[in-house]
Amino acid sequence: MHPASVPRPAPARVWLHLLLFAVTLGTTFLAYLLLFGRSFPFSGAGLLEEDRTQALFFSGSLLAILGSHEMGHYVLARWHRVDTSLPYFIPLPVPGSLGTLGAVIRLRGRIPTRNALVDIGAAGPLAGLVVALPLLYWGLLHSTVVDSPPVPSAFPGESSLWVLGQELLRWVMEKLTQAPPAMEPVYTSHQTLFGDNLVMKALTWLALGPLPEGKDVVVHPVVMAAWFGLLVTLLNLLPVGQLDGGHLTFAVLGPRARQVGQGVAAVLLFLTVFVTASWGLWLVVASKVVGFGHPEVLRPEEPLSTSRKVICALCLLALVGCAMPVPLREVWS
Repeated sequence: MHPASVPRPAPARVWLHLLLFAVTLGTTFLAYLLLFGRSFPFSGAGLLEEDRTQALFFSGSLLAILGSHEMGHYVLARWHRVDTSLPYFIPLPVPGSLGTLGAVIRLRGRIPTRNALVDIGAAGPLAGLVVALPLLYWGLLHSTVVDSPPVPSAFPGESSLWVLGQELLRWVMEKLTQAPPAMEPVYTSHQTLFGDNLVMKALTWLALGPLPEGKDVVVHPVVMAAWFGLLVTLLNLLPVGQLDGGHLTFAVLGPRARQVGQGVAAVLLFLTVFVTASWGLWLVVASKVVGFGHPEVLRPEEPLSTSRKVICALCLLALVGCAMPVPLREVWS
């Protein structure tokens, strides 16, 4: 049976995938306008041309990255004769969000070998990076370097459980002792900072050169989309359960991959307590939703090839390059 003979999705299902893609295109377009635009299509003044262009840049780039990630999985799954769905884009019409929860495919068949597991698991992140990195570089070339106030240390983070717990304890003590509330600081500026990682630092240096002290970058919408693509790559490459990184870890280590996943959960717990509580959501997803287990492949006796080990090493480098302890920060000064 040749890979091309794997049954194709029914036409009705194709329409569902196209519909979800179109809806997600719309929700990400509107999400950008709500977060960063100066106008809105349903307001009396109408939508500014600049906002429309920037929102299209953001939405189109973001869906290109997410789509390439999932199509990487899809193409390699079909090549290995694993029955799978086309990508399902997930719209998120919630104010304050980026308009999407990403995209997924559904594997309906068992993966035959560990080599196939590596191919299918690695194809998504690598395909996503192939699209995200050029977009990130182009977006940085079209970004603006501006003066920036000093940024306080991210450890312990302002939104970490450690700091939030201290604030809660202070509030409780004020109520119990009926002491006057502490004087709140007065802020005059606000910044939303996208988390830095090695990939962002390297491409920023290539595109804009070394940034002097007191300078930062006001990024183009394409950079925002590519940054989100790097975050998606990071989360998917975590070596946990049936995430992409979990597939690769199981292909290399077999059942011992469970211990690696539990170690990652411990790191996420540390980040939640001392850096930012937002990692707590992914801790719950990793430990309770995804879990640490992984099903065995159909033919586990087939050894992992050297080329697949190289691919796993490449994905490990991608994980390190995309790692960002604090994905987003709200800084007042």
